[in-house]
Amino acid sequence: MSAHEFGLFLFRWAHVLFGIVWIGMLYYFNFVQGEYFKEATADAKSDAVQKLAPRALWWFRWGAMFTFITGFVLLLGMVKTSLINDMIVTGATLGTLMFLNVWLIIWPNQQVVIGLKQGDKAIAGAKALLASRTNVLFSAPMLFGMLAGPHGGGYTSQHLFAASGVSIGFWVVLAIIAALEGNALIGKTGPMTTIKGVIHCSLALTAVLFGLLFFLGMATPV
Repeated sequence: MSAHEFGLFLFRWAHVLFGIVWIGMLYYFNFVQGEYFKEATADAKSDAVQKLAPRALWWFRWGAMFTFITGFVLLLGMVKTSLINDMIVTGATLGTLMFLNVWLIIWPNQQVVIGLKQGDKAIAGAKALLASRTNVLFSAPMLFGMLAGPHGGGYTSQHLFAASGVSIGFWVVLAIIAALEGNALIGKTGPMTTIKGVIHCSLALTAVLFGLLFFLGMATPV
């Protein structure tokens, strides 16, 4: 293994490690803490908001930051080695939006919720919840795309910048992702309100996005 290959391996290892921290905290907030807050006494919830939530949010947002940074370095390496494809770019697009949701929507609004900034806590909480649920929605297809690109096994994806050009399937996928991100900004949680609902939506989105890539010609059987 050359020094360059070893360096990329270290970034890949770090990317996965930071990703575990980030997505682990994302699932904790959505599947554990949020449900606990619905049942907790006022005193217990107040204590958790003051002492537990800030610590959890620290790991959450910085896990997201370093997952994004290491992923960006890896993506640059793929571009240079002509390994980038539709699956990877779809996963990277979802991951990038998730990162932006953390730092531009969830964290600013959570600062209001936990009392670090002034504002309407009810409105801020609703905005943070919608963005957080959207990140859960994106998480399964994001991981599928990142793994399927280099490790698909049963199929291979066309190089994104192949001479044949980018197919309509890829643009349809990006349009769907853009619409869902738009909902994260100004829409509603809808079926993502419940844990079961957001999990089912995430799995369904995975099937839809990568089904479109496969059946509209972006992935071909080996």
